[in-house]
Amino acid sequence: MYGYAVHKKLISMKKSIKNIIYLFFAVGLLTVSGCSKDFLNQQPLDAVPSDQVWKDPALASAFITEIYNGLGVGGFEEQMLASLSDEAVFTHTGRNINTINEGSLSPTILGWVSGTYAYANMYQRIRACNLAIENLTSAETAITDAATNETLRGQAYFLRAYYYHQLVRYYGGVPLITKHYELNDTFSIARSSFADCVDFIVKDCDSAAALLSDKTMSAGQASSIAALALKSRILLYAASDLHVASKLEALSDFSDNDPNYNIDQLAYTSGSQQERWVKAKAAALEVVNKGGGGYKLDLTAKVSAAEGTANYISISMGGGSKASGVDASASSELLFARYFIASKSEDGEYVGLHNGPNGYHNWSGNTPIGLLVDDYEMADGSKFSWDDATEKAHPYDNRDPRLYATILYDGAGWKPRSKISGDVDPANQIQTGSYDLVDSKGNKITQAGLDTRSSSIEDWNGSRTGYYMRKFIDPDDNIIDANDKQFVPWPFLRYTEAVLNYIECCLETGDESTAKSWLNKIRFRAGMPAVTSTGAALMDEYRNERRIELAYEEHRYHDCRRWMIAPTTLGRKITFIKITGNFKSGKTMKAPYHHDESIYDYTYTPYTDNAHENRTWVNKMYFRPFSRNEINKNPLLGQNPGYSE
Repeated sequence: MYGYAVHKKLISMKKSIKNIIYLFFAVGLLTVSGCSKDFLNQQPLDAVPSDQVWKDPALASAFITEIYNGLGVGGFEEQMLASLSDEAVFTHTGRNINTINEGSLSPTILGWVSGTYAYANMYQRIRACNLAIENLTSAETAITDAATNETLRGQAYFLRAYYYHQLVRYYGGVPLITKHYELNDTFSIARSSFADCVDFIVKDCDSAAALLSDKTMSAGQASSIAALALKSRILLYAASDLHVASKLEALSDFSDNDPNYNIDQLAYTSGSQQERWVKAKAAALEVVNKGGGGYKLDLTAKVSAAEGTANYISISMGGGSKASGVDASASSELLFARYFIASKSEDGEYVGLHNGPNGYHNWSGNTPIGLLVDDYEMADGSKFSWDDATEKAHPYDNRDPRLYATILYDGAGWKPRSKISGDVDPANQIQTGSYDLVDSKGNKITQAGLDTRSSSIEDWNGSRTGYYMRKFIDPDDNIIDANDKQFVPWPFLRYTEAVLNYIECCLETGDESTAKSWLNKIRFRAGMPAVTSTGAALMDEYRNERRIELAYEEHRYHDCRRWMIAPTTLGRKITFIKITGNFKSGKTMKAPYHHDESIYDYTYTPYTDNAHENRTWVNKMYFRPFSRNEINKNPLLGQNPGYSE
């Protein structure tokens, strides 16, 4: 395995470096001490013996804290997982995202891989967890204070479970390693079955939950409820169609004609899927009952549209914004999150810079595609349709209030542009279209919007889709310059995800009444009406609700795969929007432009674009390939089906 092979090298390198340091240290002592006979008995000043680390609460805590670094900045990397799904497209070229979205990835061409699920990175952190657990359970090395020991062990179990769950949901079954490897150990280890991996993760979650059950944890640390929420997620995945052998084997890439075929590494080959749904349901319900109730999920009727938008903005800010109208108590949604602080500069603090409009000198990285925008319902709960003349003429009117908290579209109000781009837009509105204007000589001209790829502010970094991401971007007007940091936490696990897990399990086990009750609580908070459908239509409603509620939170990519609907979702050709504003008869406007339906007839034209990304789904992509280097270093690893070279 690459993770442990890397550590084998790192151990060797560290020993070499220490030898060099010790050599200089010894030379220094010889110089100072002359012929002193006991200089070799001195304690090295650059290292702490391992037996002291695990007996010292401060040192042991520092070791555990370092393991959290495997989480990176959560999902706030410049390139987001949303752009590997039908939520977004990554604007910039040369980032190897096309390799994945166009179905050309292979063991030698992996495309973009985030460090938060990269094979070697995860095993590096798993090794550290194993080292911590071994020493904290050893009578010779463990901290004797029971509460401190339990707190540290609980975090180690949680983090090991989290890193394994990352591997499993991308790659399927992986080698289960429960000890830290030394230089003389054998690094060739076979993959465990998918079922065994799930059981292992669940066991670690249970251990973490038990050890942390009566502990007060700081923000950003693992907790008992976080462990239960992670358990809920992995059991939901385990119950899903992707991991039923017969359903997976129905796909051409997963047959015994492939030399890499080993179905138990990817799916359950025995047992009942229904029983797995029952188990997942119980796990989700435990989180629902113990998770503190989330944020405003006790409503019996829908709030106003304005309040629904405000509620969703508050949730996405997670208590990390000082903007007026943002409710800090929405942080109650967060069961486990990645927080950011002013004293440390990290990519996660520049979400606005990475994704905001180029007319504000931002980079418009992960821009929403029309497929996502179109899936937001009308305010009355009906489906939006471009075939409806009224909706086509005013596509952003009377929609699900969460749309306005998630997407920046043409004409949407945003921050004071004058603070960053000059007095070119007193209305402070997003401009992603082209509009008629009258120049200084009275001639009619057509002007590209300030947030297009033909902007007069920046003619690069503009959205290709006609939309911009709003969710997770702090609406505080004082956070607008490229150097301004924001401190919005990344939601690894939040209460509403557990509720949605519970709803799905209820539907899969035939409990529609309970499912609808909880589904409507989420909708009421968002200002949406109750659902009334049943059967397959209700499942469709649930899946769309999950899509909208968890947008940009790294769920859609996994959900489409585990539901086995990737060909019609992840594999769809992406849609953009073209907007034009033409003068109404007898009406004119001079610069600066602003959105005005009394002066303009606006035309909205959705279209499919294959030039930037020609998305293609290939069934082998239900699981990621192991790199050729991994296979070479661990011949027992085995490749996933469809990736023979």
